[in-house]
Parts: sequence; C-alpha cells; structure tokens
Amino acid sequence: MSIEITVAGEPRNVEAGTTAADLFAENREIVVARVNDVLVDLSHEVVAGDTVVPVSIHEEEGLNVLRHSAAHVMAQAVQEYRKDAKLGIGPYITDGFYFDFDVDEPFTPEDLKKIEKSMVKIIKSGQTFQRRVVSHEEAVAEMADEPYKLELLSLTQGPGSGAEAAEGASQEVGGGEITIYDNVNKKGETVWKDLCRGPHLPNTKLIANGYALMRAGGAYWRGSEKNPMLQRIYGTAWPTKEELVAYKDRLAEAERRDHRRLGEELDLFSFPKTIGPGLPVFHPKGGIILREMENYVRTRHIEEGFQYVKTPHISKEDLFYTSGHLPYYADGMFPAMEDEGQAYRLKAMNCPMHNEIFRSRGRSYRELPLRLFEFGTVYRDEKSGVLQGLTRVRMITQDDSHSYVTKEQAPDEVRHLLKFMLSLLEDFGMTDFYLELSTRDIEGDKKDKFIGTDEQWEEATAVLEQVAKETGLDLVPDPGGAAFYGPKISVQAKDAIGRTWQMSTVQYDFNQPTRFGLEYQASDGSRQEPVMIHSAKFGSLERFFGVLTEHYAGMFPAWLAPVQVVGVPVAEAFNDYMGEVAAKLQAAGVRVEVDYGTDRFPKKIRTASKEKVPFILIAGGEDAENGAVSFRFRDGSQENGVPVDEAVKRIVEHIQSRNNEDPKSQATEGENQDV
Repeated sequence: MSIEITVAGEPRNVEAGTTAADLFAENREIVVARVNDVLVDLSHEVVAGDTVVPVSIHEEEGLNVLRHSAAHVMAQAVQEYRKDAKLGIGPYITDGFYFDFDVDEPFTPEDLKKIEKSMVKIIKSGQTFQRRVVSHEEAVAEMADEPYKLELLSLTQGPGSGAEAAEGASQEVGGGEITIYDNVNKKGETVWKDLCRGPHLPNTKLIANGYALMRAGGAYWRGSEKNPMLQRIYGTAWPTKEELVAYKDRLAEAERRDHRRLGEELDLFSFPKTIGPGLPVFHPKGGIILREMENYVRTRHIEEGFQYVKTPHISKEDLFYTSGHLPYYADGMFPAMEDEGQAYRLKAMNCPMHNEIFRSRGRSYRELPLRLFEFGTVYRDEKSGVLQGLTRVRMITQDDSHSYVTKEQAPDEVRHLLKFMLSLLEDFGMTDFYLELSTRDIEGDKKDKFIGTDEQWEEATAVLEQVAKETGLDLVPDPGGAAFYGPKISVQAKDAIGRTWQMSTVQYDFNQPTRFGLEYQASDGSRQEPVMIHSAKFGSLERFFGVLTEHYAGMFPAWLAPVQVVGVPVAEAFNDYMGEVAAKLQAAGVRVEVDYGTDRFPKKIRTASKEKVPFILIAGGEDAENGAVSFRFRDGSQENGVPVDEAVKRIVEHIQSRNNEDPKSQATEGENQDV
C-alpha cells in the first residue's frame, strides 16, 4: 500500500512500512531523522502524513547523536573491563560526552587506554542500536542490577518525569514513555543494554575513528554532595579523524591561553586557599589592568548619561524578600547572618539598593530616563565544583546599571544600552558576536519560578526582540533562560580562537518597580510606575578579565598591558642612558621598567619576551652615541636606531589611541635587522 509523506520539503509516495533508513539509504552521512519535529532513529517507520527531515552527522543534532552513541559504547567497554561498574548517567555535552560509573577504584590513565582499545573492537564489530519501549515494571526488572537507573525510574513515578533529576537525566528518562536501547551483535544477540531515550546511530561502525577518551574525575551522583561520589569519564567524538585532530589542536591552543596559568606566570592574580575558593586577589600587575578597565567603563557610563552611586555589600534580609530574590534566588545567595536578632545577607545583586535610591524622594517624568551605575561587588554561593578561575567565581564585581524609564521610553533605552555594550566590546578588541534572547519557561515544572503576568512577559519580550533584530546581528532563542523578573538579551562574543562567551546583558524588569512601589509623577499629574532596565556591560570585571587574558593569550594591547615598555641595556655601561630614556617615558605617562639585573643580554631579552611586554627598548653603544634606541616587538621583529624623542612619541600615540593591534616595526624590510 502506498502512503504520502513529505521528505525534506517535497511530497513523496512510499510503500507502507518504509523506514527513515530506506528514505536516505544512499547518504551515509544521514544518521537520524526529524519526523514531525521529533528526532528519531533511522529504523523508525513512517506513516501517512509524516513530515521527514534528514539530519546529517555534521549537524549539531547529528553530532549529539554520534556522541551519545559513543558514550554507550564506552559504557559497554567499561562494564566489560570492570565488572564492578554500575551505570550512572551518560549524556552528550558540548564537543563530547561523559558517563558516570560507581566503581571500587578510580580510573587511571592506563585504564582509559584499555577502555579505548575495547571500544575499537565494539565499534568495528558493527553492533546495532535497537530501541524498545517497555513498561515501568519491565524496566525495573531489566535494570535490577543498576541501582542508579532504578533511582531514575522511581522518579518517573512521582510528580515529575525524572528528566529533571540531574544534568543529562533527560537523555535517559522522560518524554512520556520508557525505552531501553539494546546493543545487538551480528548474530542478533543483545550484548549490552541501557535505559535511554535515544535516538542513536544505526550501528557502531559510524563512530569510526574520530573519538578519544580525554580524562576521568569524580562527580557526585545527581550533582549533590549528599550522594555517592562516582567516577566520570569524559570523551569526545567527531565524524572524522581529521576533525578529532583539529579539536585536540584547539584544546592545546586553549591550554596555552588558559587564564589561570597565565595569571600565575604573569603575576596577575591568585586564589589563596586561606581566603577561600572562588575568591580571587589581584596582584599589582592585575590591578593595573582592572584599573584601566574601570577607568574606561566609568568614563563611558558618564558620557552615556549615567550617574555614579555606591551601595553596601550587605543588607537586611527583608530587602531581598521585597525584591523577590528570596525565595526565587535563595540557592544562589549565601546564608543569612544574625546581628541583634536581625538577619542580614551578603548581596547577590545591586538592583534592590538602586531601587531604594530611586524611591528616596519623589520623582518626576522630567528626570526619566534616570540612569544609575556602580561598580557593585556581589557574592554568589556557587558550588565548588562549578568554579572556574575568574570566569566562574563567588565574588563578582559588576559594572551594574539600572535605567528607570517610562514604558514609551523602554525601546529607545534598550537601543541605547545595546549600542553602548557592543561599542565597549569592540573597543576591547572583541568584534565577532551574536545576540541571545532569554525568555521564561511557559510549560513544565520550572514555569513557576517566573513572576509576572502573561501580558507583561509578552510585552517585555516583544520590546527586546524588536530592538535586537534592528541590530542586524543573529538572534538566537534561549527559552527558559530568563531571570525570574523578566526577559534579557545577552551578547555572545567569540574570542580569538572561536570560543563563545556570554558577556554583556540587558534585562527588562516589570516586577521590581511594583514590588518596591516605585512611582514618578507623569505630565498629567498622575502617579505612574516606571519600567526598570538592568544592564551590565562587562558582565563582571573578573569574568571579562579572564576572557580578555585568553583572547589575547596574555599579550594585552599596549593600553591595557601592566608593563608597557621594558628597557634592556646591552651592557651595564648603558644603564644610566636607558634610565634617562625610561624617565622620559614615565613623564609621558607610560608604564616602564628597566632591567638593571646582572643577567646576560640575551637572557634579559628572553625574560622580557616571556612577560609579553608590548615594547622592548634596547640601548647599546651606537644607540647612546646617536641619542637613539632599538625597538624589539612581540613578533620577534626589530627596528634599530630610532631617535629617543620619536620612540617616545610613537609609544605614547600607540597607547593613547587604544590600538588593540600589536605594535610593529615601521622600518623598511632592508632596515629591519636583528641584534
């Protein structure tokens, strides 16, 4: 019997019983299909009226399926190698996958090599992934030896689906039915199985040789310190060996740029254990970079019409009940402190205190937009397992602003803030970005964490979406990613090696003005409620500092560099002459140091190069005689015999222009020499 379906937008007649695999049999790159907007295995049989879209292994969804299938193969290999291993969760993640195991002894690097060898055999054997729908009772019986799977199954019988039980749990359970995937060999025998929603690749051979196990470490079951510590193995998988090699090269480059390592090498910051995790201290050189960042953004805020304010680090707890952060954001705040029977909290955000400034006296429509700004340090109770150098800390200094506007002014204020944010990123050398629109969840268990009416959310979201689209930048939806009080736009910026970081944000808040009773007198004499728009341009100074360090691989632009010039005398006889040159630079406001040490000249040059200083000035006999210096640049090139006054002028102009490019020789090729 013939049925009519739609395949890749085109109508087609096929025989009943046709599978997605039959439709795309000639294209090995198609690994799953989207049928009626649901991702399914290629073994799925289509029915009349279905809309079928092929998914390639090179697309994001195809890569996710590849990686999840590789996770299953790894788990099969682990249980063959370590008979004691009990299965946790094994989802795909960005660029790879992981699987958690309960084992008697932690995995060693040697274990990972042996597991990889077992994976090779499984992959080459061409096992198929076969999906079965089972009842809850059947699943419990089949998973009887897997206590963590049984726990997930028990959660499907409660008020939720179990998909929210832990990160990655949605790939195991949920979705309205329980399924098990069997790994079946060529004899038709099931050699391994797991509780899983799928979909998966048609067979293991499609994993090919573009995979690798990366590392192992500990992870609490379901992310809670109250639960057992499991062993997590991380892996990566790509369609080809060449893509795997390219990925490893990117990782090596990322390691070279790791701000935690560079922070130590360049003496920028540290995390003393005596102070506590996620609480950085900035050393003098790091402090210079922070000061430059602060000076820049403070000046920009004033130019953009903001007024500087300052608020305390702690507050009575009641303030955060008024704002709605308690209980909606309670998990992100540190516990209360007691003083004379009064509970206080470290602030996790600045907005409630800015609201108190707004309502400290009567306001008129003539004052709006009223823009308040501060460098507000807030404290968030991030769990130790998610802390990541400066990019995920417990102490966050925000260049935080709040604009109080009329509803009619809101679109223009968002435009104003977006333009400000994008220009700031460009000034710091980040020019490749897109926008993300975070909205509330309208279904599921998490929808109740958002406050406000449907009409308020729709109106606020429409304003942000309209203004974001006007920029011409790509706009990516982020359903469920909004703050509890309103939607937001975030700028997602790519660094020098293509990684994406969330940077600046702007949020539309219709809730806090109501909760604080904020009002202004309108032109007709009536009392009206303002709209509150939150914005952070750096996001946080600490995070932006970390991202910049990696973006520039520690080679900060001259205007940001802690030490802008290092003077290196060729011999001790030229120390005084180089000191005179340094004095001229210092008088012009340049941060300069002279290496008066006793090391030999070549070692001094190597030391200055390791410190990634933008300008190295060299002075020898010929330079001293001619009132000149020689430049050595970060790319290793050199320019000799530059008159001192010209050298000072060039350095000062480069710094004052806030040029983010590395300074280079102005000499012709024939004049460019090495010392």
